Amino acid sequence: MAEDEGGQSTGESGENEPGKGGASRVVRGPGLRLGRPFGIPLYVSPSWFVVAAFITVLLAPQSGDATDPSNDFGNELGGWRYVLSLAYAVFLYGSVVVHELAHSALAKRLGLPVRRIVIHFLGGVSEIEKESDSPGKAFWIAFVGPLTSAALAGIGFAVYQVIPHDDSVSLGQKVAATLIFGFWASNLLVAIFNMLPGLPLDGGQLLRAAVWKATGRPMAGTVAAAWAGRVLAIAVFIVMNLIYVHDGTIQPFGLGLAVFMAMFIWYGATQALVVAKLRERIPGLSARKMTRRAISVDARIPLAEALRRAHEVNARGIVLVDGNERPTGLVNEAQVIATPEQRRPWVEAGDVAHPLDPGLIVKADLMGEELLDVLRANPAPEYLVIETSGEIVGVLAASDVQAAFLGKPPGPPPTPRKMPV
Repeated sequence: MAEDEGGQSTGESGENEPGKGGASRVVRGPGLRLGRPFGIPLYVSPSWFVVAAFITVLLAPQSGDATDPSNDFGNELGGWRYVLSLAYAVFLYGSVVVHELAHSALAKRLGLPVRRIVIHFLGGVSEIEKESDSPGKAFWIAFVGPLTSAALAGIGFAVYQVIPHDDSVSLGQKVAATLIFGFWASNLLVAIFNMLPGLPLDGGQLLRAAVWKATGRPMAGTVAAAWAGRVLAIAVFIVMNLIYVHDGTIQPFGLGLAVFMAMFIWYGATQALVVAKLRERIPGLSARKMTRRAISVDARIPLAEALRRAHEVNARGIVLVDGNERPTGLVNEAQVIATPEQRRPWVEAGDVAHPLDPGLIVKADLMGEELLDVLRANPAPEYLVIETSGEIVGVLAASDVQAAFLGKPPGPPPTPRKMPV
């Protein structure tokens, strides 16, 4: 129910991501796609349907026993009680959709790209691809969600007060009043829950923005809000257990719900801290520093010979060039590794390469977020790095960028083999 600012995410349906051998593969989305409000892909995860069914079965008895003659509403509804309970679930998650749209729409207006919105069994998440560059932006992006939910709750409550909802009205009027009650109550629930002061909730984002503003350091805000989220998780567990204690007995449902909510908040707070630490490394990412030394070869040369030449000069990249020494492709490391050594003398270097599209040419001076923007816009396993003047610097491997982002040393290069005798 809070925005995931600057987090890493998987590809949506229809997007291309790098696969082995430089080929692109289509990645399925995280669920059923509902549309693109404000140009933002909106998905509902299959897990939502499970929770919707659970809420329906759980709340249906609250409408009353249809076999009880004294319960007029339950008697009139009969099996339609389950339809009414399902409507509660739809209203609850509809409130989450509007809540997340408020986050995402404001983020886009403030210049932050939004990958998508996913509605799942825990609520929803807005996948914002960049972190706010000021505490003020972070504050308003977080605050607009609960504010929107509270406004919808207020509107629904006002409508509920002016429509008839006593025992004398017709069944249709009772159903309408019940649905409107569910509308404002679900929005109020979303607003209150998200204002709790701890990550990953919006209240935690507000706390993070406040500490960031006071200290001038976004990481200090994240640490404070993450630890507040962990304390909040413990508090939620204790309070919910107290609520569900009756006559000294803890209800199994209450205990399970308390554990579930506490684990959700604790895990979210921990993940927010991990992501923040990862993002601290972004400014240090440099295309020039991560570039592998490369050699240039003709596409028709045997792969074994190309690897031998690379080995002689300790190069870890191979660029294909035409007769005018212009780069035309990049040998793919994954395909080289997959090619058996005994076949390499009979395989041309061009057979294990991908074409050099304009989007795969990276300037050596690119750094930090600007570098990541270029790589995200053109996903591939390798890129050609050039100077501003056009001179070839070498090859940038996506795996090396990922390793640097995670603070790990780059993986070992494919071992160049000499031509068999």
